[in-house]
Amino acid sequence: MGGVHGVCYGMNGDNLPSQSEVVQLYKSNGIGAMRIYSPDQKALDALRGSGIAVIIDVGGSGAVANLANNPSAAADWVRDNVQAYWPNVIIRYIAVGNELGPGDMGTILPAMQNVYDALVSAGLSNSIKVSTAVRMDAITESFPPSHGVFRPDLQQFMVPIAQFLANTMSPLLANVYPYFAYRDNPRDIPLNYATFQPGTTVRDNDSGLTYTNLFNAMVDAVYAALEKAGAPGVRVVVSESGWPSAGGFAANVENARNHNQGVIDNVKNGTPKRPGQLETYVFAMFNENQKPGDETERHFGLFYPDKTPVYQITFPPN
Repeated sequence: MGGVHGVCYGMNGDNLPSQSEVVQLYKSNGIGAMRIYSPDQKALDALRGSGIAVIIDVGGSGAVANLANNPSAAADWVRDNVQAYWPNVIIRYIAVGNELGPGDMGTILPAMQNVYDALVSAGLSNSIKVSTAVRMDAITESFPPSHGVFRPDLQQFMVPIAQFLANTMSPLLANVYPYFAYRDNPRDIPLNYATFQPGTTVRDNDSGLTYTNLFNAMVDAVYAALEKAGAPGVRVVVSESGWPSAGGFAANVENARNHNQGVIDNVKNGTPKRPGQLETYVFAMFNENQKPGDETERHFGLFYPDKTPVYQITFPPN
């Protein structure tokens, strides 16, 4: 397995199935990849021999800072959370930071370097890639897509990170949410364009490329930013994308199904700028009743905690 379409395994719920049940739910739905937001030992144990590939986040900003400041901590982290499971668990990427703010971004590259060096020492740096996951607001001028560039206040961090990814042949992880773009600007963004429905075509006059959905336009803006950062060969992995099924503006089952099925079906075609497969992780497996923030945050799941689907979705064979 280990496919190009995955689902993020959120754990911010007090009512979720056991980790071994969750792995079985992935397998029974043909979901070939998973993202976990910390090195959860029960989840990693349940993944042994499953054939499901995984992105492991190192944890929050404190964990990233610890890895940045201490090469031996990075070596210990790799020993405990990678070597202890490899190769029974197919670890694809280590995410050093998820949507860290400008105040914490200075720690990302040193932490990535230390984790990478630990993987080199363990003989795993060709098999497992080190990256970080960025929010879409790290990109400015995202319309038209060819104008995409890393935000001026983040360039000092993102340009060296992009160079590191190029040098280590690693992808950039990007969290791409048409939902939030649409919610914040419904006047200018048609709902059908945001949810992979037909009816809207947008042309980028500078590149000559045409777009029929917002998701591909957003991903290509990330590619444009990487090019401007001097890293045109770095590929993008969409490490999160989703749409809430309840709890707020335009958050309903129909829109969520249309968007998430569109994301899954889009995987095999890639984007106008980068045709081919686009590895993508839908957020998230379950509705998470303890997730903080807006009410919509608790309604991104494909499944209820009792493992029944929130709506029907089909994962094609990997």
